[in-house]
Amino acid sequence: MKEHTAKHIMTKKVITIGKDATVKELSELLIKNKISGVPVVDDNKKVIGMITEADIIKKESSLPYPLSFGFAFIRDLSSLTKTTEEFLKTPVEEVMTRNVKVVNEDTPLSKIVNIMINNNINRVPVVDKNNRLVGIITRADIIRSMISK
Repeated sequence: MKEHTAKHIMTKKVITIGKDATVKELSELLIKNKISGVPVVDDNKKVIGMITEADIIKKESSLPYPLSFGFAFIRDLSSLTKTTEEFLKTPVEEVMTRNVKVVNEDTPLSKIVNIMINNNINRVPVVDKNNRLVGIITRADIIRSMISK
């Protein structure tokens, strides 16, 4: 049996964010969609970064009020310290991971799994020959592909 490739298991409707969006906007996007990270794309849908809850938590770890307590307090900025309030206004571009591992639609599943394990990442953007985002593969997509064989 032929091995699955990225195009067989990827999620095609990818939630993304632009580099100029704020950490607050990102946090709201993650909460609303019940996801833990998204690709950062430019106007041409080219992947320029990846941003996750972990990136937010790492960046804010020195702030006096941790954002890692479920993000629920974000709706009421009046209860935040000035430092946290400023952090929420930070552009995603300043927090995102820039060295993003990507795959193309023909990348075999075994290689995708190795990329994820060897780089300790939970999602991999799928790009076309022009490096434009066409999908994403998450750990859930891989597990789903295992049970649907």
